[in-house]
Amino acid sequence: MAPKEKDILRERIVELARRQIGKPYLYGATPSEAPRRFDCSSFVQYLYRKLGIDLPRNSIDQAGTGRRVRLPYRKNLEVGDLIFLRGRVGRYNRRYPQGVGHVILVTGPDEVVHAKFRKVGGKDGGEVKRQRLSTILKRKDITVVKRII
Repeated sequence: MAPKEKDILRERIVELARRQIGKPYLYGATPSEAPRRFDCSSFVQYLYRKLGIDLPRNSIDQAGTGRRVRLPYRKNLEVGDLIFLRGRVGRYNRRYPQGVGHVILVTGPDEVVHAKFRKVGGKDGGEVKRQRLSTILKRKDITVVKRII
């Protein structure tokens, strides 16, 4: 893929992701429920599908795609990279025995967008939200970071 083509895809994924901010979170949301509601992996799958790139449905299978981004992440991250976190509820395999429970999209030098679960008044809830990349990079539960475009 030519550098200019990558730049266009990166601009487009940021635009698509930001348009979804505020959409409700639903654990196990299916592709047919997009773009009304998402879980983290259906959100990423939806965005990349809009770019013409097929990704697997769940986060651990998504973590198996693309090229690994090396440490230090802060220095090496690019827009469109995916940050995979361990989770309380996750999936496990030989490649990621520590598990993958969440995926986050890098959308800028200090910005990510992801479909984030949270309890709301004792009920499951959450939404697609924007957060600071610097906050995410302080976490100790990063499993892997991958580059798709």
